[in-house]
This record gives sequence, structure tokens and C-alpha cells, in this order.
Amino acid sequence: MPVYVRSLETAVPPTVLVQTQAREVFAAQAGLTRLGSRLVTTCFDSAAIDTRYTAVAELSLGARPDKPAFFNPATNEVLSPSTKVRNELFATEATKLFIEAAKAAVSAVPDIDLAEITHVITVSCTGFYNPGPDYKVVRALGLSPAVQRYHLGFMGCYAAFPALRAARQFCEADPAAVVLVICAELCSLHVRTSNDPDTIMGSAIFADGAAAAVVTTREPQGPDPAIRLDHFETVLTPVGEETMAWNIGDEGFEMVLGTYVPHIIEEHITGALEPLLAREPVLKGLPYRDITHWAIHPGGRSILDKVESKLELTEKQLVPSRETLRNFGNMSSATVLFVLKYILEQAPAGREERICSMAFGPGLTVETGLFTLISPGP
Repeated sequence: MPVYVRSLETAVPPTVLVQTQAREVFAAQAGLTRLGSRLVTTCFDSAAIDTRYTAVAELSLGARPDKPAFFNPATNEVLSPSTKVRNELFATEATKLFIEAAKAAVSAVPDIDLAEITHVITVSCTGFYNPGPDYKVVRALGLSPAVQRYHLGFMGCYAAFPALRAARQFCEADPAAVVLVICAELCSLHVRTSNDPDTIMGSAIFADGAAAAVVTTREPQGPDPAIRLDHFETVLTPVGEETMAWNIGDEGFEMVLGTYVPHIIEEHITGALEPLLAREPVLKGLPYRDITHWAIHPGGRSILDKVESKLELTEKQLVPSRETLRNFGNMSSATVLFVLKYILEQAPAGREERICSMAFGPGLTVETGLFTLISPGP
């Protein structure tokens, strides 16, 4: 039974971080060694990012907070609030993004009423609160109190895939199911100044954003393109458990993003794709570039470079991922949905084309999906 993503909408907070300005701030922090300052400049400049968005309004150079907690513009100092302070801001600001993205996704499917939504799946790894975002979405949208709610927490950048996979399974089990999936991440809550290369890299690439999808067995109607969810696979690489991790510290969550991660992905990406493509006999044995669209989670520029080179993809096939990284940064679980939205918006009329999508996270986990882009004719 075919299952479709009927709408895919995104949301970002209002505060823009210009990469060059953020670089100057972080490179000038007290306590940095000369090497640390050079690493900041190198990481920020090589990230292939122009702008990012943050829910921390204090990080705007024009902000004038009475009691700064994250950034003091008077001294140009990046502060280190407690995990409690960071998480309290998450509870307030993430809720706004969950609700904004959810409302946009539902509004984009006029043939589905709010009363018909049967499941809500929320995803985040950058904060916690309870009643959680699943509850907040149900209340804010006026959904039925009987809606089934699920929250996938602390899985990392690949978590949109388990959420979409679960939504597909719900719809296959009950053809009347309508599932609302929302990923929202406030990665910028946890940035900090440091001489540690992993921490510096996190400060250079992570950002905030949300994306929401409506998943159902109802066939696409009208002029809007849709995505059919065909297959999903999960692979754990035999190495890399220590190179990518996400831990809770006293002053926020601590990201471990080892410099060897792109090399691990390069070494194991073809093996990770084999179980996915084996499900499709028509694709088995074909060059990877023969799949039209690639929605790769842009965990960083070097990861995209390795994927493009190893799979012999064209520059055009990586444009959706590179443009998402350039304009929004790495928003953890929400990012790959931004990439898929880019592909949807560029869909040629009257065509059905395949999409191969991938995301990477702690473990080292590789999640893959094979989809079909369905675009109505003119």
C-alpha cells in the first residue's frame, strides 16, 4: 500500500547568524590560544555556510539584553549558562517552532482536516520537557485528545528517518491513519567557546530549525508534488562509536564530532546503501548517479564532499544538500527534511523520479530511504 508525504514545511527562528560575523566573535573570545583562534577561523570559513538561524535572540549583534545569559554584547563575550537555563529556553522556543511547522504542514493539505489526524510524532535531541512537544502540538492545533502521540528524543541527526518509517508503518497498519511528523532542533543553545576542535566545529556549523510532514495513504491531489515512501534501512558501521556522540554536561549538551567521521562515511557508505537498493531489483547494480535525486544530510561540507566523490555523483545532485547547508547550517534531525523540501520545490511537472536519502548520527548510524518524487502534470 503506497504511503505518501503529502506536505513538507519548514520553520526557523527570527534571529539570523551571519557566518563571517559569528566567526569574528568566536575567534576573539578570551581564553583561546593562538591555535584555538586559528582553528575557529578555519572551521568557520571552511564550513560552506553563509547564514544560520538561532532561537537565542541574545546572539544577535543588535540585541541589548538586560541580563545576558548566552552572549554579552557589551563585552562581546560568549557566556556559559547552565544546562537548566539552556533547557528552559528550549521549552519556550522549541515549542513555537514545533507548532509553526505543524500548522504550515497541515494547512498545505486542504483535503485533510485537523480532525482526521490520528498520530503525532515529534523529534528532538536538543532539549527535554514534559508535557512535551507532542502534547503542545495537539493542544495548539486543537487536535483530538485521542490522537496517538510519540516522541523520539536524543537520537541525533538521523532521527527524521525513524519518525518517517514509523509514520509509514502506522499508515500501512491502518489505511485511514494520518500522521503528523515534526522535527525541531535548537542546536545553537549548546554552542560554547573552546580550544577543542570538536567543540569549535559544532559552533561553526550547528543551527536551529524545524520541519513538519503530513504522511498518509491518500493519493496526491491537485498541483502539489508529493513523496512516496518506498523503503527504509538502518546500518551501524563497524567503527566510529567514539567519533560521534551527544552527551549532557553541566553547561549544556556536549557534541563529539571527530574529524575522522567523513572518512568513516566514505569507507562504509556503499555498504550502507546495499540493503536499501537490494529492495529494488530495478536499481540493483545500477550506478548510484542513475538515481535522479540525492537528499543527503549535510552534516558538514567534508561529509558532502566524500559522498559526492565516493558515489560518483554530479555537482547538481548535491545542490539541495549544499544549498541547505549554506543557507541554514546543520539543524540536526530537521536538516534532511529541509533538503527534501528543496527537491520538492524544484520538481519538474509531470514526472516520477527516484530520491535516495541518507543521514548520519551517533553510533555511527547510517539511515537511508528510497523514495519516489511524484509531480503532477501541467
